[in-house]
Amino acid sequence: MAIRKKSTKSPPVLSHEFILQNHADIVSCVAMVFLLGLMFEITAKASIIFVTLQYNVTVPATEEQAAESASLYYYGIKDLATVFFYMLVAIIIHAIIQEYVLDKINRRMHFSKTKHSKFNESGQLSAFYLFACVWGTFILISENYISDPTILWRAYPHNLMTFQMKFFYISQLAYWFHAFPELYFQKTKKEDVPRQLVYIGLYLFHIAGAYLLNLNHLGLVLLVLHYFVEFLFHISRLFYFSDEKYQKGFSLWAVLFVLGRLLTLILSVLTVGFGLARAENQKLDFSTGNFNVLAVRIAVLASICITQAFMMWKFINFQLRRWREHSTFQAPVVKKKPTVTKGRSSRKGTENGVNRSEKNGSHFLAKL
Repeated sequence: MAIRKKSTKSPPVLSHEFILQNHADIVSCVAMVFLLGLMFEITAKASIIFVTLQYNVTVPATEEQAAESASLYYYGIKDLATVFFYMLVAIIIHAIIQEYVLDKINRRMHFSKTKHSKFNESGQLSAFYLFACVWGTFILISENYISDPTILWRAYPHNLMTFQMKFFYISQLAYWFHAFPELYFQKTKKEDVPRQLVYIGLYLFHIAGAYLLNLNHLGLVLLVLHYFVEFLFHISRLFYFSDEKYQKGFSLWAVLFVLGRLLTLILSVLTVGFGLARAENQKLDFSTGNFNVLAVRIAVLASICITQAFMMWKFINFQLRRWREHSTFQAPVVKKKPTVTKGRSSRKGTENGVNRSEKNGSHFLAKL
């Protein structure tokens, strides 16, 4: 994200610069239209599609459950409207965090242009990952996923979701869809756009796939696992920008990153390859949301394995590059030490150390 420069002259209305400076206010007005629509009977039916979750059904209580009936949800085409509204909310929250938290820290720290952009990126993502990870963990605990792992594949298809489960997926889709206009709002560099598009596209592909194929139980577990590892990375990078000597967080992240990929593969194979493969109902049925057929299972496992392999390949290349740069940096210091004066050697090592550390930090997000 480029550094914003305040000017005394206000740009022309609806100009390029005007939209960039006031996009949060514009989006807030659009979101307010949907909320005001709830107040009038004529527009309430249309507005409620955007604001509230759709496709709810009432399931009567069983003997094992509480006496009250439960309200569950399934997905449908109207969910696109709900995703659109909460995408607007995500843009507003993004702007609030940027203006009232990150911009204030940037003014105090006096970061360079490169660090400024990376700091904003990690600041936004660490806040989102923390919130989503805590929210997802709460759902896992409240719905007994931890105490009974067989829930991941038992009673498939999981076409009926609780309110918090469906709202979680709607929020995830809304957040990653909001990342597309943010590329324009935050003035992302052209060379960074392809990497960001791949990054966003992978999230949307897997989240939407788990949602549409009724694999929401497995998707939730994998998202919480992945978000925790990503949160550790971005929070470590925030500490690194404040103190370049801080490297412990990255070392812990490297270990958990590999473990996260391994656990993702184990849970995916266990759920799709063994649990669903042994289920009795293995017929494709769109009416009930049953996609438990061999072709779909192979496609799901293939997409997960390819993505994990891609992430590991980027991670290994990054680590090799980092070790190579570190060894290259250390070798000349030993050779030139007898011939170079103490003050000059110290100054040169410090300069190279800062440049290489800053270069190393800019490569971390390329892992995805």
